[in-house]
Amino acid sequence: MLIKKAEEIRWSEVTPKSLYLNRRKFLAETAMAGAAVAAGIALKKTISPSMSVLAGNKIDGAKKSSFSTSEAVTPYKDVTHYNNYYEFSTEKDEPAELAKNFRTRPWKVKIDGQVEKKQELDVDAIIKLASPEERIYRHRCVEGWSIVVPWIGFSLSELIKRVNPTSKAKFVEFTTLYDLGQMPGQRRQVLDWPYVEGLRMDEAMNPLALLCFGMYGEDLPNQDGAPLRIVLPWKYGFKSAKAIVHIKFTEKQPSNSWNISAPNEYGFYANVNPNVDHPRWSQARERRLGEFSKRPTLMFNGYGDQVASLYSGMDLKKNF
Repeated sequence: MLIKKAEEIRWSEVTPKSLYLNRRKFLAETAMAGAAVAAGIALKKTISPSMSVLAGNKIDGAKKSSFSTSEAVTPYKDVTHYNNYYEFSTEKDEPAELAKNFRTRPWKVKIDGQVEKKQELDVDAIIKLASPEERIYRHRCVEGWSIVVPWIGFSLSELIKRVNPTSKAKFVEFTTLYDLGQMPGQRRQVLDWPYVEGLRMDEAMNPLALLCFGMYGEDLPNQDGAPLRIVLPWKYGFKSAKAIVHIKFTEKQPSNSWNISAPNEYGFYANVNPNVDHPRWSQARERRLGEFSKRPTLMFNGYGDQVASLYSGMDLKKNF
């Protein structure tokens, strides 16, 4: 058996603490069940479901979307307790606790730049712009893990069309909340805060690009990006900006936070591509939360039919 030193182990190879504990619980309960059978005792169900009880406000009337995958949904507890959210912490098991009192109301989103209808909207007014859909999307993190989540929202294009971008609008820039009092991770210079992300206009208008305000039939939990985030299932997770407060339409390509921090590791496009390795690990395989074996990473995360045409003729190794 090959034993690695701690400094040789990549994040993508580390089993999440919650999953490790769940596995130990499963093995312990299985042993209990076997002992009960051996003793001739009537077996009761000892293994509780992994989906925890939801605690947010329910979202009614969300229609099922044809964009949804048929893959098994990742348990709610895993998605809400294993989070990349550096505004709160670089540790994945800490944002759930640190964000529990995060205030998401009142909340305004400023929309400006190269648009005819510059405005500042209340988040609840944005949520009411279009009929909500439930979309079960698969996601791939650059660190090597993946999830399948039933998000609730509507196509980002619905908002974009309502503000009338001018012919000069080539990109959309998203800026997230900067609040040292509520977001303790911003007190550390991990990134140049506030967090900024961006898309080309054709990417933002693609129907897969989701303006998201819920998941699992309820409001977004704070640690998953409440009250408003984008979801881009064909891109690595860091592109899906959370807690959005500013949407700006620009002529020039925005400088996104991770590209500023480490340009040799994180490009502007961040399309899921198993043929382009991160400098410190391979992107060819991934581990789904809740599973213990790896699977091959799919080009564009399996959404090539919907998005590959956006990048026709581009060198996807250079434009990573």
